[in-house]
Amino acid sequence: MQTLFAISVFFALMAIVFVWSTFRNLKRGRVMKAGGSAAGGVTTASVGGAGMAFVASIWGYAQLTDEAPVASIKFRATAPDTYIARLMIEGEPDRIFDLKGDEWQIDARVVTWQPPATILGLDPIYQLDRLSGRYSNIDSERSESRTVHSLSDPGTLDVWQVARRFPVLMPGVDAYYGTATYVPMADGAQYAVSLSRDALIARPENDAARVALGQWSGPGE
Repeated sequence: MQTLFAISVFFALMAIVFVWSTFRNLKRGRVMKAGGSAAGGVTTASVGGAGMAFVASIWGYAQLTDEAPVASIKFRATAPDTYIARLMIEGEPDRIFDLKGDEWQIDARVVTWQPPATILGLDPIYQLDRLSGRYSNIDSERSESRTVHSLSDPGTLDVWQVARRFPVLMPGVDAYYGTATYVPMADGAQYAVSLSRDALIARPENDAARVALGQWSGPGE
């Protein structure tokens, strides 16, 4: 991202130089040269502005290299099939959510780069997107209330949304969902969540989570 930011700043500075040159040529009566400088200023300002907007659109994302730790999540039972989930992300305040069901899942927005975007030297980036609960029993899943919480607050310009809706406008940008398999909730259970280039991974961090996984029969069973 530093490379793209530096390129954007360079074009912005070039736009300033062209604007200065335009006014200088106008003062000297060089109308043709002033027009050329003005055209150069518009072009460089457009490129620089687009670059800055692109940098701003990915600012809320974190870089992804190999497998990266994302968060920890701990559950406390408050009633049958009802839990309070504490989502802990390093450097951010803990977030508290109510979840219904006996399993949980976390999703992330992931952006990777293919040619020609790879010339920008960008690492894959991600942003947590949603946390949801569900029932392993199919009848309960159909009849009981479900809970889904948003974890992202994208701005008006978001690289993931633009790449998904208008792929032709962003060649070389691959935007997709990274999703952890549904994992059992249990009172006191805590899991570590990490993200690879393919998927989110939830691993038990304490005995309560390990016991829950050991007793887990799997989705729908």
